[in-house]
Order: sequence, then C-alpha cells, then structure tokens
Amino acid sequence: MSWKDTYQTWLDRKDLEPSLKRQLAAMKDEKEIEDAFYGPLSFGTAGMRGLMGPGINRMNVYTVRQATEGLAQFMDTLGDEIKQRGVAISYDSRHNSRLFAHDAARVLGAHNIKVYIYDNLRPTPELSFAVRYQHTYAGIMITASHNPKEYNGYKIYGEDGGQMPPKESDLMTSYIRKIDDIFDIKLADEQAMLNSGLETIMGEDVDAAYLENAKTVTINHELAKKYGKEMKFVFTPLCGTGRMLGERALRQAGFTNYEVEPFEGQPNGDFPGLEHPNPEFPEAFVRSEKLGKQVNADILIATDPDADRLGCAIRQPDGEYLLLTGNQIASIMLHYILEAHKQAGTLPANAAAVKSIVSTEFATKIAADYGVKMINVLTGFKWIADQIHQYETKHNHTFMFGFEESFGYLIKPFVRDKDAIQTLTLLAEVAAYYRSRNMTLYDGLQELFQKYGYFQEKTIANTYAGVEGPAKIKSLMKKFREEAPTHFAGQKVAVTEDFSNNTKTLADGTVEELGIPESNVLRYVLADGTWIAIRPSGTEPKLKYYIGTSADTLAGAKQKLADFEKALQEFAEA
Repeated sequence: MSWKDTYQTWLDRKDLEPSLKRQLAAMKDEKEIEDAFYGPLSFGTAGMRGLMGPGINRMNVYTVRQATEGLAQFMDTLGDEIKQRGVAISYDSRHNSRLFAHDAARVLGAHNIKVYIYDNLRPTPELSFAVRYQHTYAGIMITASHNPKEYNGYKIYGEDGGQMPPKESDLMTSYIRKIDDIFDIKLADEQAMLNSGLETIMGEDVDAAYLENAKTVTINHELAKKYGKEMKFVFTPLCGTGRMLGERALRQAGFTNYEVEPFEGQPNGDFPGLEHPNPEFPEAFVRSEKLGKQVNADILIATDPDADRLGCAIRQPDGEYLLLTGNQIASIMLHYILEAHKQAGTLPANAAAVKSIVSTEFATKIAADYGVKMINVLTGFKWIADQIHQYETKHNHTFMFGFEESFGYLIKPFVRDKDAIQTLTLLAEVAAYYRSRNMTLYDGLQELFQKYGYFQEKTIANTYAGVEGPAKIKSLMKKFREEAPTHFAGQKVAVTEDFSNNTKTLADGTVEELGIPESNVLRYVLADGTWIAIRPSGTEPKLKYYIGTSADTLAGAKQKLADFEKALQEFAEA
C-alpha cells in the first residue's frame, strides 16, 4: 500500500486507541503525515526508537505490539523450554513507557511465554542484570535513552544480558515484517497471567541482588571510608530512573556527602527545561551547577533518563565547572582502575580493556603504559558484551573496563550493557583517590594530559530527518567511498578502514583484512596519528563524524581538531 492508503486505514479504524485517534485527527501537514506512514519504524540490532504518535513510523501501542509479536513468534519456533525461561521487561520515566511495557507483556502472555516485569520504572542496566539473574531468553527495555521527550523506544536484549546479536535480531525482524495486520495482535489478560504464574513482578528482590554485585565495583574501600563523608558532589538523575538505585549504590560504598538536585531528582517524562535530557550537553548541568556552587561541590554527576549513560562536570581552579567528554571520563576511570589494582597487587597479567572504534586513543595509551591490552570493537555495547563472553569462555583475558565515547561505561560484567549506576560509584571513588593526594579531578586530568599527551575528540551528528533522510545519508557514505579522500587538513591518509567489506587499505595500496564484523563505517588514520570516522546512527536519522587527535599542548590539540573538522565538512559538502 501507498502511505496514503496506510493513513486511510488508520483513519477508518473505529476502535483506534483514543489518544492516537485524537492525534490523528489533528494531523494536517501532509509532510508530517507522509513521514508517519511512509514505511515501518526501523528495527535494528538496538531495537527501534522514534517519535511517539499515530502511524507505522511512530512509537505507539500498535508498533510495540507488532515488535513483541515478532519476538513471540520467533520464540514459538524455539520450543517450550525457551518460552518458559521467558522475557524480562523494564521501562523508564517517559510518557507511555509503562503502557508499552505492559502491552508487550500481554502479547507475550498470549503466546504462553513467561514474563518477568518490574513493579515500577528501573534503569536499563538493571534490565540487563535481570535477564541474567532470572535466566530469561530475552529482555525488553522501553526507553529512548537521552532523546527529547517526544520520543520513546524499544530495546531488545539477548540471553547474555547484552543487546540481541545481529543473527537473532535479523530473525526477529523477519517475523515482525511478516505481520500483515498491525491491529490484529492477540493480548492476554494480565491479571490472569499473574494468577497463573505466567507473569512475575520483580522489585526489591532484584534490586538487592544487583546492589550486592555492585559492591564489587569498589576497589579501595579505605578511600570511601576516609573521604566519602567529606567529599562533596551533586547527583542529578535528569528526571529519570537513576535516583533510587544510584543513591543506594553510593551509600553502600560509603559516599554520603552528596546532594541530589531536587527538581531533576523526580521522574518526569516532560523533562522540564531539558530539551535534550542528555549528560553530554551543558544544558543538563544548569540546575546542578547552580546547586554545586551553593554547596561548594567538587563534582557534578548526571545520569540520563534510563541511567545507562553518565556525564560529569568538574570544578576548575577559578570555581567554574568544566564539562568532561565521555572519552575523558573513560580515560580517567581506566587509569584509576589500573593504578588501584597495580598498587593492590591485583592487576591480572592478562588484563584487557575494550572500547569502540570511534573512541579515544588516550585510553589506549594509558592501557599500554600498564601493559594492558586494548581491544577495539564496533560501535554498540553488544560488541563489548561479546568480548566479555569470549574472555569467559576462552579464559584468554580478564575484563577490566569497557566504554564508548558516547558516555557509556561498564566496570564489572554482572551487567552486559553500559551502566551509569556502576560508573557513579566508581567515579566517586576516583574523586576520593585524588582528594587523598590533595588534588581534584581537574588536577588529575591535567596530570594525565601532561604524562600521555593532550588528547581532544569531537563527535558531529548531522540529522537528516523525513522521507529523504535515509537517501541523503546513503549518498554521503557513497561519496566518501567513491571519492576516497587522500588528505585532510594537509595530513596524508595513511590507512583507510572500510568495515563494510572488512578491508584496511594502506597508502601504498596494500590491502589487509580488519578481522572484525562488517558494518557501515569508514575510518581514516592520518600520518600524524589523527583518526576520522564516519558512520550512520543505528537508532536515529543521523550521520555521525568522529575526530580524534592529540598534541603537546591543549591549545595545539584544539587547533588541530578545528582544522580537521573544517576539512571534513568541506569534503562532505563539496
């Protein structure tokens, strides 16, 4: 059917969910209507994410039911044992998240699939933990992470607690696409599911188990005991799920002298004053910075609405706060983890850290200084989870830390996704470590710069929304491949890595295999060690550019970053 036919089908539904019916009646702009109905919401290895509202290209009860029906039909083919292991479900503070979660449970119930669902909103990392704790086959997290309030999403997890691998995700997608009538999906009665034991409510039992594991995140307990009561910081969970579990994790680790930003400490799907509830952006720290100055806090720490990402701002000598990048946070934490274990004599000989291919080489240099191997993987925390699984089965490495530049980190693998609750606890310990040396986190960062070089990175995300968006992104990726740049800002391209065909091409034309799964990513390594990467986002209509460089001075590194950004944009727009 054409988008107009699909639109008419929705208009003709007498039993359309009332709020969607009202929204549909209010839609007058043809471009908006076309965008909502031209094609189904994309479903990839990270699940789906989009604007809420009526239409097949929107997040609503019907697209959530359709996605869950696809999962259920796939699980039907795997047998009763898999169905009885079931699916764990959680949700965040966004509008409709609870509704979507319980609708997903009802679809699974109609297939006689066991459901474990939280009694209230919980962080994404606790959903990952629940999959492992309950030994379920899959997990569903209803969240749009750090997107604006108009968005919601549906993340699917595999039995290891990591995001579902591509093979299983592709199979699930094939079942989703075979569903002819989005309105004709059977729903079980949830009370009957509870009465029969088909549905189990999770709550304090899983919280307590998670927190017991969280105790292992702390490395030096004496630091928290000595400095945890005097070190001052502000914690803001950005109107989401991070507060309850975050506070409990902090207190059990010995950190009690902190303030929760009162307004942002309450769950609120409107995210008032936060156009982007994203700890990557300065706007996420406006309220906590004001509070931080009132209480003389050394650090401001923010978790995003589903508490899988974390950002922080640190007080500078002039009293103002500096927002750190995800790469800087990761590098500071990795250095502390390795140094603390070295001092304690507990650094394994086969220690390894894992990062995405678009994350900083700052951390790589730190790891090398401690004799620790750094493994590079594709973007997406499922690839870090996959490495952890390999280490556990092959016993070739001991996992120490994993991260992505987009403010996602994992310290201990009892979770298999990025975990802001673990990170919150460790970052407090890192601050206590520097306090024990009469230093601040700002001083610690400067110390690392002076020792390893001044590293600077930048991510540029260009949005191409609407019907034309995917074609524009595809044409830009084609341009970079076909025109094959040889220089950026006067620096020669020494290595071109094309992950779509697993090739690494040197400047002399020599071609080698990358030995990494295929993905639509290009990466250039320049003669001076600078690297540039380009990839379409897996969950949003964006083309992302990444630049990483370093110099002997901060000013020099910043200038190089600006020069490479200009050269990159000029090539893209030429």
